Amino acid sequence: MTISKTVFDRLGFWLWVGSFLVVLGLVLWSPNPRSVVPIYRHGSEAFLSRQPLYQVEVAMGYLYAPAFAVLYVPLLKLGPSISNFLWHALGFGVLTFAAMRQARKVGGPEQTWLLSFGLFLALPVSLAALRNGQATILLAGACWFLTMSALEGRRAESFFWASLAIIAKPTAIIMLLLAGALRPRLIPVLALAVLVVLAIPYGVAPTGYINAQYQDFFRMLTSMAVDPTGPFVAADFTAPFARLGITLPEFDATIVRVVAGLLTLWVVLQFDRRLDPNAGGLAIFLTAAFYMCVFNPRVEQNTYAMVAVPAGLCIALLWREKGAGATRWLLAALLFVTGLTSVDGRLHDLFHPWFWPIGISIIACVLIWWFWTRGRQKMPAGGAAAHG
Repeated sequence: MTISKTVFDRLGFWLWVGSFLVVLGLVLWSPNPRSVVPIYRHGSEAFLSRQPLYQVEVAMGYLYAPAFAVLYVPLLKLGPSISNFLWHALGFGVLTFAAMRQARKVGGPEQTWLLSFGLFLALPVSLAALRNGQATILLAGACWFLTMSALEGRRAESFFWASLAIIAKPTAIIMLLLAGALRPRLIPVLALAVLVVLAIPYGVAPTGYINAQYQDFFRMLTSMAVDPTGPFVAADFTAPFARLGITLPEFDATIVRVVAGLLTLWVVLQFDRRLDPNAGGLAIFLTAAFYMCVFNPRVEQNTYAMVAVPAGLCIALLWREKGAGATRWLLAALLFVTGLTSVDGRLHDLFHPWFWPIGISIIACVLIWWFWTRGRQKMPAGGAAAHG
């Protein structure tokens, strides 16, 4: 590890921060191009004017809970440039601090290198989502914090991060269900978080209008299955089949998602029992993020930013272990190169959308298997002091 430690002890972290500073510069220079933030502004503007938030027929555009539109209003009032700046900074900050807290919890020697190298490997996959202002970045950080807080039994923190995650994207319900299964005593807290998020809009708008928006919202959620004739291009596990001209029936795809969900639940429960608590949290979040990216019916390529950073930290942890030479090089190269397949238009056309679900699935499955084989063996950990 001598060469990699010398190069990446801090370089990876500063490349991560420096790349984001470039993103902020671009955001301030030109707020709207290559950004999804105008969709968030449109949602808040529609809410303030009591217009419909959702296009249920096409399931495109604003796809978030009404509470998102409410809480984005203060940013809307600041204007495009400042609101973009603050929104990007919020998502980046939450995700980065979640990774920092996880690195401290894993503990062991060379924690700075572990974080720095992991962020370096995750940068290519994450950069487009950072640039576009995707809510996925905030979702990833909030779900990661929720995982750590839930495993530690911190009720107030779990409530806060669960609420923020649900506001960021409704798919966070998957993480809440896993957290409840891991720590049943937190189920009332998690249920309260969902109820609070649902109740927020009623405090600032007429009941009839909010009821209509929720009716459209839940109709949209239940009709999010991929329509191959529509404008949305799915990048989930069905994408490689679609590239070959094979359309999976909706029923078959749903069966795969359910089976994968049950398997994910079983694996995270086993990790909670078998692994050191500090490294176990990383393994659990990696597994959950992998499911949320590959088996979610509403996955686009930028969604994979959610799994990129935990995968990078896991690879760095594997790299720090002895005797994993060939595997660590393969996984590190595959994660880094996967993100580079979109830097050029011709490469993007060649590899989109089929390559990312295959590459990330290989990485995640190998890492999950590695954690599994570790079992109850002692992972490098800093002990009970690493509570973040």
